[in-house]
Amino acid sequence: MSTTHAYAVQSATSPFEPFRFDRREAGPNDVAIAIRYCGVCHSDLHTARSEWGGTRYPCVPGHEIVGEVTAVGDAVSRFKTGDLVGVGCMVDSCLTCDACRDGLEQYCEVGFTGTYNGPTQDTGDNTYGGYSDRIVVREEFVLRIRHGEERLAAVAPLLCAGITTWSPLRHWKVGPGKKVGIVGIGGLGHMGLKLADALGAHVVAFTTSRDKERDALALGADEVVVSRDAGAMEAHAGSFDFILNTVAAPHDLDAYLRLLKRDGTMTMVGVPAEPHPSPSIFNLVLKRRSLAGSLIGGIEETQEMLDFCAEHDIVSDIEMIAMRDIEEAYGRMLKSDVKYRFVIDIATIDEKG
Repeated sequence: MSTTHAYAVQSATSPFEPFRFDRREAGPNDVAIAIRYCGVCHSDLHTARSEWGGTRYPCVPGHEIVGEVTAVGDAVSRFKTGDLVGVGCMVDSCLTCDACRDGLEQYCEVGFTGTYNGPTQDTGDNTYGGYSDRIVVREEFVLRIRHGEERLAAVAPLLCAGITTWSPLRHWKVGPGKKVGIVGIGGLGHMGLKLADALGAHVVAFTTSRDKERDALALGADEVVVSRDAGAMEAHAGSFDFILNTVAAPHDLDAYLRLLKRDGTMTMVGVPAEPHPSPSIFNLVLKRRSLAGSLIGGIEETQEMLDFCAEHDIVSDIEMIAMRDIEEAYGRMLKSDVKYRFVIDIATIDEKG
C-alpha cells in the first residue's frame, strides 16, 4: 500500500480539506499513475454535496484524470512506465455482461465502478478519485493520450465532458449534411460545439445569453440562437436532425422538441438535481420524434474520441486552479463563472493556502 495525498469532503456540508489514504500497489493487471491534472466536473459538486443522494463519505471526487504511468503489473501489455495516460469516469465493470462485451461498460448490467464514490466490484469498498496525487487502475480502463505533453492539462476534461458529448454525436451519426443543435455553452456544451463542428455538421448553438454569441461562433457554431427569443426559435421549427441538450438545470423541453424534423432526436446529457417539467407527448408523436438520454461512453469509444481530438488538435478550454482553491471554484461553477472547465494542478496538492 502507498500513502496517497488528496482533498476530500467528510459530509455534504463540510469543506474540502487535505486527506490521506492508502492506494493499493499495482497488481498483475494494474497500471499505477502519478496524476498531473484533474478536471472539475459538475458531477463532482453534485456528488460531494450529495445532491443526487448516495454519496459515501469521505468523498474524493475527480474523474477527468491525466498523468504518467509509474508502474505496471506483470500481465499489463498495452502500457509502460513513462506513458501519458488518462482515466475517465469508470475504473472497473463486470466485463462479461452483454453491455461490457459490446464495449459499452457504462451500461454494465452489474453496475460499473465509478472512479470515485464506488463501490468496487470485489469488496464493495468506496473508490477515491482524481483530487489526489496517484491512482491505480486496471489496464482495461486506462486510456492512451496522444496529444503533446504541453496540452495535457487541457486534455483532462475530455475524459468526461469530451466523451459525454462524443458518444451521442457518434451514436446518432452526426456528420456532413446534418443540422445539429447544441443547447447550453458550458463545460459540456463547449465540447459539443467543437466536436460537432469537427465532424462536419451544420452546428447551431442555443444559449439564454446574447453575450455568449461571439464565444459560441469561435467554438465552432455556424449560427447562434438566443432561446428566449421566440421569433428566433420559431424560425428553426422542424429543421433539426439532432439536438444535444447539455443543460443541467430544469427547463422547458418542448421548446426544443418542436425544432426537430420528423424522426429527429433530442438527447439529454445534462442531469439536473430536480426533474425537468414533463414534455408534451404531442410534440413526440406528431412527427415521430425521440427524446433520448446518453451516459458518458465506453472505453473503446473514449479512446476513439481521444484519438480524434489529437488528430484535430481539439482540447477543452480551461482555467487552471490550485487544489486549495477548489471551494472557490465550486462557487464559481454554480454561477457559470468559468470558460469552460476548471482543471486542478495536482502539483499544488500539498501547498498551504
